[in-house]
Amino acid sequence: MRYTLVATLLVSMTALGAQRLPQVMIEWPYYGGDQAQSKYSPAADITTANVSQLGVAWEWRPGDVPFQQYGTRPGNFEVTPLMVDNVLYVSTQYTRAVALDADSGRQLWAFDPKIYVDGQGSAIDFTHRGVAVWRGGGSSRVFLNSRDRLWALDARTGTPIATFGEGGSASLIEGLGVTIPKLYARQTSPPVVYKNLVIVGSSIADRLQFKGDPPGTVQAFDVNTGKRAWVFFTIPRSADAFGADTWANESWKYTGHANVWATMSIDESRGLLYVPTSTPSGDYWGGRRAGANLFAESLVCLDAMTGERKWHFQAVHHGIWDYDFPTAPNLVTITVNGKRIDAVAQVSKQGFTYVFDRVTGAPVWPIEERRVETYSNVPGEQPYPTQPFPTRPPPFSGQGVSLDDANDLTPAVRALAIAEMKKYRIGPVFTPPSLEGTLQRPTTTGGSGWGGAAFDSDTGVLYVKSSEGISINRVCKNNQGDPDIDVDYSNNCRNGRVFSPEAQEPPAAPAASTNKLGPIPIIKPPYAHLVAIDLNRGQIAWKVPFGEGSPLIRTHPLLKGVKLPDRLGTPGSPGLLLTRGGLVFMGSGDPYLYAFDKTNGRELWRGATPFHVGGNPMTYRTRAGRQLVVVASGAGPDAALTAFALGATGATTTSNTSNTPASSAQSGPEAYRKVCAPCHGANGTGGVAPSLVPMTKAVDEVLGIVRGGIGQMPPVSSGELTDADVGGIVEYLRSIR
Repeated sequence: MRYTLVATLLVSMTALGAQRLPQVMIEWPYYGGDQAQSKYSPAADITTANVSQLGVAWEWRPGDVPFQQYGTRPGNFEVTPLMVDNVLYVSTQYTRAVALDADSGRQLWAFDPKIYVDGQGSAIDFTHRGVAVWRGGGSSRVFLNSRDRLWALDARTGTPIATFGEGGSASLIEGLGVTIPKLYARQTSPPVVYKNLVIVGSSIADRLQFKGDPPGTVQAFDVNTGKRAWVFFTIPRSADAFGADTWANESWKYTGHANVWATMSIDESRGLLYVPTSTPSGDYWGGRRAGANLFAESLVCLDAMTGERKWHFQAVHHGIWDYDFPTAPNLVTITVNGKRIDAVAQVSKQGFTYVFDRVTGAPVWPIEERRVETYSNVPGEQPYPTQPFPTRPPPFSGQGVSLDDANDLTPAVRALAIAEMKKYRIGPVFTPPSLEGTLQRPTTTGGSGWGGAAFDSDTGVLYVKSSEGISINRVCKNNQGDPDIDVDYSNNCRNGRVFSPEAQEPPAAPAASTNKLGPIPIIKPPYAHLVAIDLNRGQIAWKVPFGEGSPLIRTHPLLKGVKLPDRLGTPGSPGLLLTRGGLVFMGSGDPYLYAFDKTNGRELWRGATPFHVGGNPMTYRTRAGRQLVVVASGAGPDAALTAFALGATGATTTSNTSNTPASSAQSGPEAYRKVCAPCHGANGTGGVAPSLVPMTKAVDEVLGIVRGGIGQMPPVSSGELTDADVGGIVEYLRSIR
């Protein structure tokens, strides 16, 4: 009795003392929370028990708008902010760097490199996902990679540091021994920092497909001086360089890309940098680059101080599917068969999770080279005879297409879906592109997209968002009308792959207007999942549908009166956030931020966002002791950063007021000029994005693409284009001959 009373008093006093102790500030200092890209936070004030009490604490609008005088348009707002010393650091679509007060969202400073002045360039849109912060010597620097330059800014004021490079910035395209025109360069993912180095990847637009187009690079710069410390080329630069023998006929000399547009990971204790690469130039036709093509579509481990290659693994040989590694790998520690392993886990567009010993590159479970389909009716194409297949974990996404995958929401829908499938080539994963079009699953955006996975070190579980859908992988004879495309065959057909993907030669592809399904996908739902992968066992722990799905599916006349699943699934590239509070936060495609129980995927809460969620969420605890969860949403001028907190009851909106969004256009030609022309050209016949004429799709199908983006374009909100405006654009495009 006495023991119970004393124990009770001690517990009560301890609890009272804990309540009075000040909360410790918890930062989010790196894009992925840490350099291992765990996307995990120890903040645990928000839990499974109280998450339903979240409300909007504040909202900030970036204010980037189209500039007709420059022919530019901001794309998706995809940033994941950093929180360092109670300040949020954000980049906008136009790669402006902005500092916000972490408690209130009040803007503290902004820096604008004004990249829009040079025009749209070869990028389909302006998109940027974040900055890096370096701390040392009693000061902090914000590093912003913007198109062709790397900027160093004073973290307190946003002022460029004059002693870095040339007046505060260093060139990312000069002095490399290769020619990279300024408007060909693009940066989307933030740099990483290691000791006294800031390390940056590269991105050359996929639509550039000509002999001598630039190869991918990883570059390191001194954080103080801006001097380049080293550069690693993702395509060999000499005949005796490692990997040159994987390029037949010395095609390494003139083939470009194999970009490093995704984020990178760093093992800080070992000084190892993990680099995910993309497809080589012509993403869908490799007729003049036969061979495996190292180091394209590979995970490459480099010495972070020197850039020296330690090991590599190529996931796709001779890529013709645009299966880039889209995201940084997760550095994990797991226990397999009683053995503790410091590992690296790389999720992928193709739906595989590749797991290796972090130091040696040896697979944790066997990865088998299996024979794949090699027949191609595209002249000159020589698909690689084998591809790597991990034996564990199982694929987290559907792979390949068969008639059994046809959408079966109703018998009529199934019949239409099967009829549509039969117009194209279908087969297992890695079925080659074709002249008539190959139905490719996962799509060119994944599987897993650039948002990547989150890792729970306590349980060894990796969480990933998976999108389910189909791309039409079609190539056509190049008419040599574009100087940036000189390959014999390309996906840049006259009608493109977005709205009207029919081929030029041979004229065998059906008109898109024959597809009566409109925005209804031809495969079964759900179209997205939240997946938990047990990396200790190499097994899928659980898998649940994610997202409500497009309202245009639910309201389609073919589905009138049909009881549909609550979660049709919403595809999209953004990833997730894991917290010590037992929660997985995720958005992606819907105008909501969701919270799930990490143990079973049960939805516990959703909070409305102003627009479709476009970025990875992050969280932090402020110096005042409040935990907030922050996520970006929207695209173009309709974009916002929203912060949620316990007990918050309403948003305080702050914004950059230097730009005012234009009002919605009323006529088809005017709406097209303001929103579509920067990418698709003045008359719809193509620019940095494909031609839209002849326009053959129905308005509801176009509306589905415009509103959802679905990996084909930045979504456009009804605040910028009304449904009537979209209809007017379709009619305008139909009038063009």
